[in-house]
Amino acid sequence: MKRIILTGGGTAGHVTPNIALLPRLKELQYDIHYIGSYNGIEKELIEPFGIPYHGISSGKLRRYFSLQNFTDPFRVIKGFSEAKKLIKLLEPDVIFSKGGFVSVPVVIAGKKCKVPAIIHESDMTPGLANKLSIPSAAKVCCNFPETVKLLPADKAVLTGSPIRQELLSGSKSKAIEFTGLTSDKPVILIIGGSLGAAAVNQAVRNVLPELLKDFQVIHLCGKNKLDTSLQGVKGYVQYEYIKDELKDLFVLTDIVISRAGANAICELLALHKPNLLIPLSASASRGDQILNARSFERQGFSMVLEEEELTDESLLSAVHQLYDNRAQYKKAMTVSGQQDSIDTIIELIESAVNS
Repeated sequence: MKRIILTGGGTAGHVTPNIALLPRLKELQYDIHYIGSYNGIEKELIEPFGIPYHGISSGKLRRYFSLQNFTDPFRVIKGFSEAKKLIKLLEPDVIFSKGGFVSVPVVIAGKKCKVPAIIHESDMTPGLANKLSIPSAAKVCCNFPETVKLLPADKAVLTGSPIRQELLSGSKSKAIEFTGLTSDKPVILIIGGSLGAAAVNQAVRNVLPELLKDFQVIHLCGKNKLDTSLQGVKGYVQYEYIKDELKDLFVLTDIVISRAGANAICELLALHKPNLLIPLSASASRGDQILNARSFERQGFSMVLEEEELTDESLLSAVHQLYDNRAQYKKAMTVSGQQDSIDTIIELIESAVNS
């Protein structure tokens, strides 16, 4: 039996594309194992699928000063030795990595053990974790045409991002039953990302009374980010994070307000959901979300409101503008010809196994 190790973690965006590959991998009778950090979000997202999960030590390599910069390299070294031990024990045919710092020791250990690794870069410019992994990878998958030029020519493959197929099969009636909302008022879905987005959460809550005059609001606000004072407000529901019901919520949704993580926006594109992107600011990140958002804006898929420009007035104005012009955004997304990324990636995996 063919065996594959999947890896990736730190945020949901480093895990959900792996989940999207599971049905096809099972269909092709792969024995699937997952390597992630001991207590990362990847553990709780993967375990319900009944896939053997192996934890390793994980540290983050930062571009800025932090006391953890002194301890995390030791965690990375420990993670490498744990990953190498697991790879020797499991003897996989191939590794597929979705990035995040936990994946770096797995990919490097894979090369040391002569196991081909395919990695996926979601953002327009490769993140630090993937930059460290690229020399040890056989192929590098990416989402944006611009990214191909930044990668080694013999490794780069434009695949797009694997989208969970179940997201395309939601039920509006189930969403109404789950949320208690009605079908007589348009619905805004707010996605702060699996870790939550404090600035987006606060901005939405500031204008909530105004928003609720014209819309109903489903707010996915991230772990430990619920506002108990808003429980029971008519037309507003909030959840830390949603897994199984997300497909139903999307069907009920008219427009989306979201961060601009690459996997999240690729899902919005596949679902043809008009969206307002509020990318993580360059001061709090390496600016990849801004590049992702501007690319989608150029292609006519999204409106963009940068965090520095986020006020009560700018948010309300953007929401109404997006809703009024929703048809043109839907049209642009419909004709975009979203790539069949799952098939392309599976072909790369099969090719690596058979080579």
